[in-house]
Order: sequence, then structure tokens, then C-alpha cells
Amino acid sequence: MTSILVKGGIIVTMDPRQRILSEHSIIIEDGKFKAIGKTNEITRHSRTDEIVDASGGIVMPGLICSHTHLYGILLRGATLNIAPPSDFTQILQRVWWPVDESLTFDDAYVSALVASLEFLKTGTTTFADTYSGPNSLEGVLDRIAEAVDQVGIRGLLAFEATERHSKEEGERGVQENVRFAERTNREKRLRTLPLFSLHASFTVTDELIRSVRELASRYSVPITIHASEGLGDPQHNMERYGKRTIERLRDLGLLAPDVVLAHCVHLNDSELDIVAKSGAKVAHNPMSNMLNAVGTARVPDMLRKGIRVGLGNDGYIFDGFENMRATYLIHRAVTRNPNAMDAYTILEMATIRGAELYGLEKQLGSIERGKRADLIVIKPDLLPTPLNPDSVVGHLINTINGHDVSTIIADGKIVMRDRTVATLDVRDAQKKGQDAAAALWRRLRTMKPQVDQVAPGSSS
Repeated sequence: MTSILVKGGIIVTMDPRQRILSEHSIIIEDGKFKAIGKTNEITRHSRTDEIVDASGGIVMPGLICSHTHLYGILLRGATLNIAPPSDFTQILQRVWWPVDESLTFDDAYVSALVASLEFLKTGTTTFADTYSGPNSLEGVLDRIAEAVDQVGIRGLLAFEATERHSKEEGERGVQENVRFAERTNREKRLRTLPLFSLHASFTVTDELIRSVRELASRYSVPITIHASEGLGDPQHNMERYGKRTIERLRDLGLLAPDVVLAHCVHLNDSELDIVAKSGAKVAHNPMSNMLNAVGTARVPDMLRKGIRVGLGNDGYIFDGFENMRATYLIHRAVTRNPNAMDAYTILEMATIRGAELYGLEKQLGSIERGKRADLIVIKPDLLPTPLNPDSVVGHLINTINGHDVSTIIADGKIVMRDRTVATLDVRDAQKKGQDAAAALWRRLRTMKPQVDQVAPGSSS
């Protein structure tokens, strides 16, 4: 495999010592970080196949998106012929569930292709995705994996099991995750990894939750579930089970360190304590939460309680720097506290904490010797103030956006250099995405709202 010297730049390692290094360089070999040292020493003693000049820029680990729906990119800019939703449940019924019903296998592939490409071009090298098309199910994760591999980044992939229509629908979703996990383990894949996904507690029965918990333990695969994103989730659980969302998940034995709870907007103090005690983790999606008008998760409180929190986009804005900036600002606004969230903590959420959410912290999330070499070089077109080790974190949160990303190395390979993607034809991918979105929008004009919002009855 090609060896690479990443020379110069300010290196934001995100390692346990929180090192920010200048006048240093990095050696990458066999897909891993081999050495980090003073530039004059490394260049004197090492010979590499390629050199990436990061001088004047920022070098940091690739961003990690802890929760996304790749197919959401097909709805960007769509004008839908629907009655305006008045709350989150109606958004699901009038927008997302009809979209789910309309998706094809080709939509799954194309949306994964263009969404992965947008991740790549804006600095995200790893993501956790859940797909939700009941009419494009068996084998769909292979199509998504094909697209992700083509772009050259890394993804955890799952089908989002739900019993919104029937218990059989839920079982089919689970079995797709089992099939993909078995294939991934058999082929020892490094870039497309398995994940178990449940939609939300208000669309799945106790039996399905217990089944997924047992299977995830058997296959050593993490689980993700939407938890208390909107008020309908805790209200449903209180009405049907006499418990709040997190209480029900705890009592069913789901919660554990391998579980990632997406959103967690409407958690009370007791639920936060349950999450902290269980070791479960949270994927925070601030821009999606604003878009859907569901509220803001209590992330500062979560962090104080020791809950690990990563940063996701929920299929909305794929630029991780925009999501970091939104996180920085929204918690100041909600708490009226200018110290609610510090910049470095948010960088951690988008890198090493994202790796920790899925048990990948020994492989990804920081620039350390022996880890997989996922790295981005940022060279802003315009910096109004000096860039140095003291200012770099502030610039990453307040100045940089994804379009400032110049070069990306994923799994030890240069997949984008000087903003030119090396792995595929960008215009061709864009054309496929536009064609697929246009066809989807036409189909959606004839779809009716999906009013099934709760799972079939079950006993605890």
C-alpha cells in the first residue's frame, strides 16, 4: 500500500492529551498512522511514495457523523403537495413515511452515492446510517454499501426496523440487518460495518426490542434507536405502558454501552440518570431538531452526567462544520449561558466521541500511531485573522465550513486532493442524484399520508 507524508500544517490530533502541533508532520503506511513528529526529523529519516503539503492549513481527523439517513438528501429543495404539518408526528405522517414507502433499490444506491460524496467533500469520513424503505428491503444494505465503497469513505449501515404496518414488516427489517452482519463478518470488511436499528419505541413492540437486543449481543454489533425526538414518543409510552421512553427501554433490557440513542430531546432528569447508569450513548442532531421544531436536547446536562454524546445530522445538513457551529450556538441560546458549550468539546463530539459511540475509538477519531488513517486537510480560501495553535479551535468552530476542506485521506488512501475527488465522476453522480430525486418527487405527489403511527399491541 502507498505510504504518504502529510507535511506541515497545524495538526489537531484529538488525542487524549489534546495535542495541537505545529511544525510537525505525519507518516501514513499500510492504511494506518505510523508516525507523528517534528517535520525536520521525519523528512530526514523517512521516504514515502506521496507527499501531501498541508502548509498554511489545518490537519485533523476525518469528521464522524453519529446519526444520518442518507436517503434524506433526495428531499433537499423538494416542494411537496401536502397540507403544512403542525407538529413532528404530522411531519412523519405527511413527509417521511410516504418517502419511505416510495423508495426503490436504485434510490437507496443513488442517495447513498450522492450523500457519501457530499460527506466526503465536506470532511466527514465516517457515518452511521439507517435506511427505511419497506418496499426496497431484502439486500438493500448491499446496494448502499456498494455506493459507500465507491466513494471511498466509511459507514455503519442498518435497516431501520419498524412495525408500523405489521409485525412481519419488523421481522423483515431485522433479518436484513442479520444478513448484512453475517456477510460483513464473513468478508471482514473495514469500511462498511453492520449496525442494528429500531425506528422508535412508539413503532415497535416489546418483543421486537428484546429480539434486537439478543441479536446485537450475539453478533457483537451496536444498536441505534430514535428516542424521545418528539413529544409523541414519551406520550405514547406513558399512555400504553405507564412509563417514559427511557424507562421502558431500560425495563426491556435494551440499554447498554453498545446502544446509541438518537435525539433524546424530551428526557427528564430521571431518564438522564438512567442513560448515564446504563452506559448508553446519545447522537445529538441539533439542526434537524430545529428543522422539525421538536426542541433541543439537554446536551450540557448529559455531559455533566458523564453521558457520551456524538454529533449527527439526521439526514438534513451534511456539512459537519455547520452542525458543529449550530451545536455551539443553540445551547448558548437555549440556556442563555455563553459558556454552555465550549468549542473543543464540540470538536470531540464530531470526532473521537463519535468513534466512542460505536466502539471504534481504538481505530478512529484521533490522529494517533496505529489508528486507521482517516484525515482531512483544511485550507480556507479566506482567513480574516491569524491561524496558529491558539486560534485553530476557534477557527474550526467559527470560521471553517466544509468547502474549505482541500484533501482527504480515508483508510490510508487519498480520496480527494486539492478539492478534486479521485474515486468517481462527480458530475455523473450528481446527474444520477438529480434524476432519482425528480422521479421520487413525482411519485410523492400521488402518495397519501401514512397515519399508522404506533406499533401493534404487545405485552411487557
